[in-house]
Amino acid sequence: MSFYSNFQSDKCPCAITGNPLNGITEKVCIQAEKIFDAGIKQTQIENFSLTLTDLDPATVTYPLTFVSARSTGAEATVTNLNVERQADKSCARVQATVSVPLEVLFTDANGVEGSATATVSINQDVLLYVPSPSIVPFTVSAVMSAVVPNGVYNAETQGFTATVCVTVILKISMPVELLVPTYGYCVIPPAQDYSQEVCAGFFELPLYPQNKPCCNK
Repeated sequence: MSFYSNFQSDKCPCAITGNPLNGITEKVCIQAEKIFDAGIKQTQIENFSLTLTDLDPATVTYPLTFVSARSTGAEATVTNLNVERQADKSCARVQATVSVPLEVLFTDANGVEGSATATVSINQDVLLYVPSPSIVPFTVSAVMSAVVPNGVYNAETQGFTATVCVTVILKISMPVELLVPTYGYCVIPPAQDYSQEVCAGFFELPLYPQNKPCCNK
C-alpha cells in the first residue's frame, strides 16, 4: 500500500471533502522555505556553442556526430547577481547569470558512442517582488531545464554549434518558521512489494464464458 493505493485513513494526503476545519488538532511551527515570488522565462537560443569537457571515452576520433543533449539536473547555479530595488519598495530589478550542466551524447568518426559535459549559461534581467529588509536575508535561486534538439560539429572548437531550448524559473525565497494548523501526524502505510504478475490478466478471466445466448427467430 501507499498514500494513494488502497489506503483508507483520514490522516494521509488526500482531497478535502466537507468542512476543512474538521479534524484540525493543533497549531504547529514548521521550518520551511517561503517563496516570496517566482517567475518563468522560456528561451530558444540559436547557434549556441557547446564546449565539451570530460569526454567518455577520453580519446575519440574526430569529427563527432551530435546525438542528443539535455540538462542533468534542475538546480541551477546563479552568478553575477545584482538586486536593485525600485522606487516601489516591494519590487526589484534582478540581474543574474544562470547556468546548468548538460550531458551531451555523440558518436565519433568510427561510430563509437560517447558522452561529454557542457554548460549552458544565460543572462536574466527581470522584475520580482522582494521582501523588506530583515535580519534573515532572502536568497535568489533558480531552477533551469535545457534540451538541445540539434547540433552541428564545429571543427574550430571540437564541440557543437546547437539550438538550445531553455526554461528558467527564478525564485525569491527565505528559510522561515511558519505557524500552521494541522490534522496531526501523518499515518504511514506499509509499502507493498513489487511483483511482476505476468499471469494476472489470464487468472482474472472467468472460468466459463459469461455472455448469454442470443437466438433470433
